[in-house]
Amino acid sequence: MDEQNPVVEDFGRQDESDLSIGEPKDAAAGITGVRVAMQRSLSHMGPKRTAQTLLKLNQADGFDCMSCAWPDPDPENRHTAEFCENGAKAVAEEATKARATPAFFADHSIAELDAHDELWLGQQGRITHPMVKRPGASHYEPIDWDDAFAMIGDQLRSLDSPDEAIFYTSGRASNEAAFTYQTFIRAFGTNNLPDCSNMCHESTSVALAESIGIGKGSVSLRDMYDADLIIIAGQNPGTNHPRMLSALETAKRRGATIIDVNPLREAGLVNFRNPQKPRGVIGGGTDLTDLHLPVRINGDLALFQAIGSLLVEWDAIDHAFVTEHTNGFEAWAEHVSAVDWSVVEHATGLERELIVRAAELIRDSSATIWCWAMGITQHRNGVATIKEIANLALVRGDIGKRGAGLCPVRGHSNVQGDRTMGIWERSPDWFLDNMEREFGFEVPREHGLDTVDSIRAMRDGKASFFMGLGGNFLHAAPDTSVTADAMRRTAMTVQISTKLNRSHLVTGETALILPTLGRTEKDRQASGEQFISVEDSMSAVHASRGPLEPASTHLRSEVAIVTGIAEATLQGRHGIDWAGMREDYDRIREHISRVVPGCEDYTAKVDRPGGFVLPHPPRDSRTFTTDSGKAEIAVSPLEVIEVPEGHLLLQSLRSHDQFNTTIYGLSDRYRGIEDGRRVVMVHRRDIKRLGLRPDQIVDLVGYWPDDDVERIAPRFRVVDYDTPLGTAAAYYPETNPLVPLDSTAEHSNTPTSKAVIVRLVPSDAVPDTAEGADGSQDRTGSDDSHKAHPEPSQLS
Repeated sequence: MDEQNPVVEDFGRQDESDLSIGEPKDAAAGITGVRVAMQRSLSHMGPKRTAQTLLKLNQADGFDCMSCAWPDPDPENRHTAEFCENGAKAVAEEATKARATPAFFADHSIAELDAHDELWLGQQGRITHPMVKRPGASHYEPIDWDDAFAMIGDQLRSLDSPDEAIFYTSGRASNEAAFTYQTFIRAFGTNNLPDCSNMCHESTSVALAESIGIGKGSVSLRDMYDADLIIIAGQNPGTNHPRMLSALETAKRRGATIIDVNPLREAGLVNFRNPQKPRGVIGGGTDLTDLHLPVRINGDLALFQAIGSLLVEWDAIDHAFVTEHTNGFEAWAEHVSAVDWSVVEHATGLERELIVRAAELIRDSSATIWCWAMGITQHRNGVATIKEIANLALVRGDIGKRGAGLCPVRGHSNVQGDRTMGIWERSPDWFLDNMEREFGFEVPREHGLDTVDSIRAMRDGKASFFMGLGGNFLHAAPDTSVTADAMRRTAMTVQISTKLNRSHLVTGETALILPTLGRTEKDRQASGEQFISVEDSMSAVHASRGPLEPASTHLRSEVAIVTGIAEATLQGRHGIDWAGMREDYDRIREHISRVVPGCEDYTAKVDRPGGFVLPHPPRDSRTFTTDSGKAEIAVSPLEVIEVPEGHLLLQSLRSHDQFNTTIYGLSDRYRGIEDGRRVVMVHRRDIKRLGLRPDQIVDLVGYWPDDDVERIAPRFRVVDYDTPLGTAAAYYPETNPLVPLDSTAEHSNTPTSKAVIVRLVPSDAVPDTAEGADGSQDRTGSDDSHKAHPEPSQLS
């Protein structure tokens, strides 16, 4: 380690002097959730805009929530208030009355803005005009749209190769914008199409494509209602997908059993107080989880292989399904039968009896749904773990069966739709063939750069142009210091955005901010008012129409911005009618109909109430488009992270008051953490073992032996919390600086944000009024309550 020159990344760090720690909650939502949602909505939007937006949110004739990708019920089954607390926060964030005008940018230099934290930046409101930072300038200044497009086009045409440009996409882009964007980029001549999937569910896409032939989940919302057993692994629905709790409540009321596999006990999976129902308001709500497995971080692969060994031992196998529809069962059965239970117990931190109980519930289930999210995907063995989940579903026959299937829960609205529309650096040949037939130009075939490789290319001077269609790339990406330096090395950065974020402040030599319409706003083009479409986590595609007037007359839609850049860059090359697509989105959807399988007659199907569901061969007919024509049961070596003595294994996670990198506020009330974010949650026995104390201020120092950089995230307050022994948890993006760029999942190249080895080093100051500094904060019960967690030692 280069301890003389450590990397300390600390963009806009908040003052944590007001931070307070209370008791974690044992229930989610309820009246408190309604109150918080309405307070945030009214304070940002006022009463009129609150009514205009929330009453149209997730309605068949309204707009799709820009937060999570949880599916909507059938139109006839939707509530008047078809949204959750965090959905209301997302709407309030976009539909705010606050404005960041040219005068705002004139009053604040980029350096001054960069000194503020993420919460402050987001509260400055909607950007109203296109802005440019010219070379050497200290401020952004307004620029005309045509001049902005010309500047971008000139820069792109000046590149020695189209592969020197990076075109990033956030999940918020509509299907129409995403399809148009990838068409422009491929017409320009590159497949450099990194997207936010690369950092979250790419491990899912890779694993499922190899296991069942399609990188998407196989269930519907109705399946959730009809499941006998639901397994939720590495996921916190109460914060990240709150509307999922309603589906779980329905399933529970119909007799389903729920297993929660997660290092932390999260309130949303303990008890749900549905504010739509009397029992959620004046009653005790609905208890959800029947069995919680507090698995040690990265112990999931060992857990699922151990369950597989028990199913084989008990012959709890759907042999008819396995014989007819799968390959590889015998090799897998032999592999899991040889599992070493001492390794399993050490890796998982769970006693064998607890794992046996989970396996018995799976054995006795007639239909199981297997859910997972980033707690599974963002590990070095994330692909292997998801294949292991798929293995269990396959040997139990839980594919193509009512109330059963694979359910990766996407964390960003339309991130799945963007991939369907061609936002992929490795699009298959059939998609590229369809593009060539539709548009008549030769499509580049060489695979492009994903997110991690794009950062490397900018860092190494191989790429000098970056464009982001939505998102906050700097703070979504790993290794913040490396990413920031990479962005600064570029000649131009372009951000298509609604609000100010950190990526506007760490820029190339020239930087542009192009303000776009949000989902809450009306989109008027030459042919009249337009609608857009999105796809949810369960492959349902539907229309979205915003009810509000745009925040500024100077805003343009994503489609208008992309087509404007395309015209200025390509200057008529290939003869694509960009203006026609901009004037009438039906023309884009006509192209989609002919390029994307399952989207025939797209405009008519997507615009009917509730939209339509894309085909999924394993779900629809138990057919598998793998090379063998069968589902593949894979054998994966059992790998366990080795943690040096004196270190912890850290997972990053969200606060309840944020969505991805967007910070709504400073209340993580379900975990009892208020008015601050720089906290590290550690078991009290680990705190004592490491010679620390609750409320002490520490630096998080990363351990990564493959380079000589010492990564430091400074000044986090130690919180006594019920985490598995030997592990810790803290919020991102504050912990993203600790994730090495080269620490990625095998096969998917996803950053390993859920498994970072750290040591906690006391900082130079401790709050004078730190309550509980004597260790009196004991919220975890007696030592006997942790028998499932052996004393931490070096993992083998």
